[in-house]
Amino acid sequence: MTEPTIDVLAIGNAIIDVIADTDDAFLAAEGMRSGSMRLIDAERAVELYGKMNPGREISGGAAANTLAGLASLGAKVAFVGQVADDQLGTIYRHDLTAAGVAFDTPAREGEPPTGRCLILVTPDGQRTMNTLLGASHYLPEDAASDELVASAKILLLEGYLWDPPEPRAAMRKAIKAARAAGRRIAFATCADFCVKTHRKDFRALIDDGLIDILFANEEEAAILEDSDAASAVETLARDVPLLVITKGPEGALAIDENGARFEVAALPVERVVDTTGAGDVFASGFLYGQVSGRSVLDSLRMGSIASAEVISHYGARPEKSLKDLVAEQL
Repeated sequence: MTEPTIDVLAIGNAIIDVIADTDDAFLAAEGMRSGSMRLIDAERAVELYGKMNPGREISGGAAANTLAGLASLGAKVAFVGQVADDQLGTIYRHDLTAAGVAFDTPAREGEPPTGRCLILVTPDGQRTMNTLLGASHYLPEDAASDELVASAKILLLEGYLWDPPEPRAAMRKAIKAARAAGRRIAFATCADFCVKTHRKDFRALIDDGLIDILFANEEEAAILEDSDAASAVETLARDVPLLVITKGPEGALAIDENGARFEVAALPVERVVDTTGAGDVFASGFLYGQVSGRSVLDSLRMGSIASAEVISHYGARPEKSLKDLVAEQL
């Protein structure tokens, strides 16, 4: 069997984040629940953008954020995702490759445009997301070759991208290639609405033994198992080789295939500025620990260090070297 040449390959949404400050009154007036994520159409995107305070445009997307964090830690990573042949698509590709992530998926011509997520951040640092998926929904089935998938130690899949048929077919094809090559598959549920919509499919992936590392928060786990969070965690831990549950300010836990349980506290930060990408970059640290041969506990600690960095500033990608931070704190 050919040895892998990269650490993590991810398939995910290619999205530009537009981040602006707001308050709870604005969220209420616009019918939004603080901390939620919802999909919007182009008309609503234009309307909401016109009402937002001045924003910051920062490349995002859950899986791509995880890869940016991994690259900051020193991992070799690659991304498969769809942008349009437009200005935002060019910016997105530049930002991702400048962060050290290989991104060779050709841009798509014509409409729809490159996806964008309008993110409203309240004074407590909580983020509320409104996403126009745009071109990312049109990732073709053959976007990730079997050879590319086999070249990675871990294939990371993003739950946000499961909804449209073409990207879902691309991910199913990649899962098959990863299994044939003996690679590990990580899956991030990403949001409560993703689990509500695709619970049956996600559960089938688990039941068929196609997920080696499952990332979810407590709410997503509860929806996936249609139970309370504590019971859901125990059930999922029996069904996946490595379960990773994030708990926001309460830290995170992981349960391995032997039933051993590991927990870490969230690292204190001087001020929580923006929680966008906290879970994504937590996964960066955890996956880096795994591809580096570190223990589950050390992987959790790396995740905690990485997420503490990203919530200390605006945007979902690291601004400081995560490699240096891990070296200092672990």
